[in-house]
Amino acid sequence: MIRNGKGGGNTKTGLVFEGKTDLGTFLSQQPGYEVIEEKEDIVSNGKHIKITVRNVYYNDIKVAELYKKYEFYSSFLKKVDINWEEYISKRLLPDDSIFVIIKNTVFIVECKHQQVNGSVDEKLQTCDFKKKEYKKLLSKANLDVEYIFA
Repeated sequence: MIRNGKGGGNTKTGLVFEGKTDLGTFLSQQPGYEVIEEKEDIVSNGKHIKITVRNVYYNDIKVAELYKKYEFYSSFLKKVDINWEEYISKRLLPDDSIFVIIKNTVFIVECKHQQVNGSVDEKLQTCDFKKKEYKKLLSKANLDVEYIFA
């Protein structure tokens, strides 16, 4: 993005857009849905740890779990007992991710905004690669992966 700057590193409009498109906020505004941040005790690599999870409830039934950026690694991957470094060489940070329990599927959501040609064009070119990386990463947990741009 170049508006009032040179390149994506000098603009904040993309970050503002991403901040306005929080999946948890959107879901909590839908009828019947509630998003509650909760602590969970889990065992990861043989150790008992506490993680924070944003659980999604529909009519008081837990239907999904939400994770942003580093939470995907610090909470979700620990919960499914996956050490990311054994599967991929670099962390991929999703803007949002949602594990939909009944579908056994993790939806990786990338929120991108641009007003001129630039970084989003390049990100669209890498979506197939990233989806394959996420599938490789989550293969041990036997989870399906969908990769979405919003």
